[in-house]
Amino acid sequence: MDMNLQITDMAGAVPSHSAVIVNFVAAVRKQLRNSTCYVFSDNVQYRFRTDDGEDRAVVPDASINCRVKSRRGNTFIDAPRFVMEVLSPSTEKYDRNEKMDLYRQQEIEEYWIVDWEQKKVEIYQLDYENNVPRYYLWKVIREENQDELKIIHFPNVKITFDELFEEVYLE
Repeated sequence: MDMNLQITDMAGAVPSHSAVIVNFVAAVRKQLRNSTCYVFSDNVQYRFRTDDGEDRAVVPDASINCRVKSRRGNTFIDAPRFVMEVLSPSTEKYDRNEKMDLYRQQEIEEYWIVDWEQKKVEIYQLDYENNVPRYYLWKVIREENQDELKIIHFPNVKITFDELFEEVYLE
């Protein structure tokens, strides 16, 4: 199997980048207990086939997966329902373009892009235009509208803006 892997220089995330991931996973994990869905941090890989027929591997910062039996080791071969990427200077372009397009092709229902420096969450929802999956920006959440933060496709799972950005400081 030919794997098209993208190598990205990751000199090590700053503590605030990691804090957002840990905060999200900690808040969501408790609420998904006793369900068929699990939340994962950036330690699991997903393997997908692109529209061009290429096999691609990707490691999201956080994901919610309800199809956890479809895996080989730490690699899932079926798409999660939710993915979150936390921006960093070395990965922002990749997260906003190639990764987003790959997630769209896999029809991942919801995609969050979190900018920890601006304390901003972009929530994208998957919909279809002429039977083609497409992401639409549902809402941008900042401090002034923080009460609108929610995981659209998991309405019973709650995370507040303050929980997400707890212990996040500008470096």
